[in-house]
Amino acid sequence: MKEKPNASPFLEIQTGGGGRVVDLADIKVDAEVVVGQLLDSGAFENGLIVIGCSTSEVAGERIGTSGNEQIASVLYAEIQKLTENTGVELAFQCCEHLNRALVVERSVQQQYGLPEVSAVPIPKAGGSMASFAYRQMKEPVLVEHIEADGAIDIGDTLIGMHLKRVAVPLRIEQKSIGHAHLTAAKTRPPLIGGARAVYERSQVEEGSCDE
Repeated sequence: MKEKPNASPFLEIQTGGGGRVVDLADIKVDAEVVVGQLLDSGAFENGLIVIGCSTSEVAGERIGTSGNEQIASVLYAEIQKLTENTGVELAFQCCEHLNRALVVERSVQQQYGLPEVSAVPIPKAGGSMASFAYRQMKEPVLVEHIEADGAIDIGDTLIGMHLKRVAVPLRIEQKSIGHAHLTAAKTRPPLIGGARAVYERSQVEEGSCDE
């Protein structure tokens, strides 16, 4: 695992809720490691990836209490490397006050036929990560729901409602960004059938179903 550099006093910030001092350099390194391990896994090659993130949890505070756009900025820059190195598109999940709607580029909304909703995320209604992502995109829109191919959940924000069936845990070595617990998931098509069903072409044999 990549070694963290010494903390820089110029990158320390004060969060709103608990007055905790956070080092953005440490957060950046954690995010770099996570993105690198996800790229190495080969799990995210194309499709839609949901990003759920509580910047409060990253800072060591309870979700929804100490959102911070400086943290969001650091994370956004690192997460963008997924799109730069693969064919994935990103969707940033808002908080529960916007019913966990998602920020995407209009081109993505049109490509996938996603249902648009009329709202603009702000830190107090949408969350710091989603509101920051909204301002960075070329033509952002908010969509009500998607069926994503994978997800990254930073701070236990609950992203399962936006995943395709069937979700599969994606295990990487790095388990946190800052103070926030991190989980990731990929998806696969459901395996349907019964005793006769096969799932690999190499298993196909001649036969009849007239029994």
